[in-house]
Formats: sequence, structure tokens, C-alpha cells
Amino acid sequence: MSILATPLSYLLTLLYNLVGNYGIAIIILTVIVKFCLYPVYAKSMKSTMKMGKLQPKMQELQQKYGKDKELYQQKVSELYKEEGASMYGGCLPMVVQMIVIMGLFALLRTPMNYLSDEKMLYAIHESFLWIPDLAQPDKWILPLAAAAATFAAYSMSSAQQMQASMSATTTTQQGNMMGKMMKYFFPIMILWFARTYPAGLAIYWFGSQVIQIFYNLRFNQWKKQQEEEEKEKKKKKKK
Repeated sequence: MSILATPLSYLLTLLYNLVGNYGIAIIILTVIVKFCLYPVYAKSMKSTMKMGKLQPKMQELQQKYGKDKELYQQKVSELYKEEGASMYGGCLPMVVQMIVIMGLFALLRTPMNYLSDEKMLYAIHESFLWIPDLAQPDKWILPLAAAAATFAAYSMSSAQQMQASMSATTTTQQGNMMGKMMKYFFPIMILWFARTYPAGLAIYWFGSQVIQIFYNLRFNQWKKQQEEEEKEKKKKKKK
């Protein structure tokens, strides 16, 4: 992860030199990274939404060709080609996001491994708000805030994906069940991590999840607009 953590450490150092506060520098870094990743997120969600629109046609193919798996897969591939959709269209953007997050995770978990500026070695121990040392874990307030933000963001994201991929297939039903389990397990895991790792990392995670909530709200608004436009088009066709 040093390939990403090292350049991110230079950016963090630059931000610290500008604002003179390690906690604020982490918040600004979080905003910059999330802003840069927004197009990737938008592409992933639009791809998921596009796949959701194909579900009625997928169900028709399942009913017609479900007994012949090879023929069914062939018909599904033809449908994707006709509609310009891809089963993996939403996966690559998610992989890109995870790689960047892992780079940030490595940097903020062990900043001394990547921050070369001697001044930054003292900066990571600065206090911020109620936290006396950002290099040490905050036991309750930040972890609870990070877990709550994670629960809200994950709930919204999983709801979007379930609506987009609604299907009667066993695979999707199992995936939805797993998503419901993760909705509760993931925030608990974040709570435990945040109580163990440096408070600076918890600040990043909390900030990124709050921004993610706004991204999800923006996507829901865009989705609603798309649905209204489609309804208008159908009305015009009927006339």
C-alpha cells in the first residue's frame, strides 16, 4: 500500500503546512479524496441501476430458458450486449475505491511509516477537539459516531443495490440476506476498529461516511429524476 500511502502522505503534509492542525488536515484530505472518487462512485451506481432495469427481461429469460443453463447464459449475454450493460460494470469502480481507501488506511493507521517530514512526527500527536492525542485511539465518542455514520451510509447503499438488483433468483436472495447481516455487522466491526486504531483514522472514516450519506442522497435524487423522465416519455408515447 506504500504506492498510494506515500503520495497521500505528501498531500497530508502539504495540507498540514497550510492549516497548521493535524485533525483539520485529515478532514480536508478526506473531502479531497471523496470528491475525486465521486465520478467512480457515480459510475458504479449508474451501472447497478442499469442492471436493475434489466431484471424484468432477465426474469423472462429465466422462465423461458432456465432449464438449459448454457442457452440461458447465452441469451443473458446477448441481452447485455443489446442494452450496453455489463455484469461487472459496478465492480471495477468499487475496486478502485477500495484500493484508495486501503492506501489511506495504511497512512493513517501507521503515519510514522510514511510521513518523512520531521515536523509531522510531532503533528500526529496533536490534540483535536476532545481528543488529547490523535495518534492514540478515542475509546467511545469517535467510534460510536463512526459506527452510526457507517450504519446510515451502508443502509442507504445496500437499499439502493437491492432495489436495483431485485430478482426472484436464489443467488440474489442470498445476496440480499448477506447484505442485511452486513448492515449490522459492519458498523460493529468499525466500532471495534475505531476503539483500537489511532483517532486520526477514525476521523477519516467518520468524515468519509458522512460524505457518503450525501452522495447516496444525491444519487436517490438523480434516480427519482430519471424515473420521472421515463414516466413522461411513456405518457407521450401513449398520446
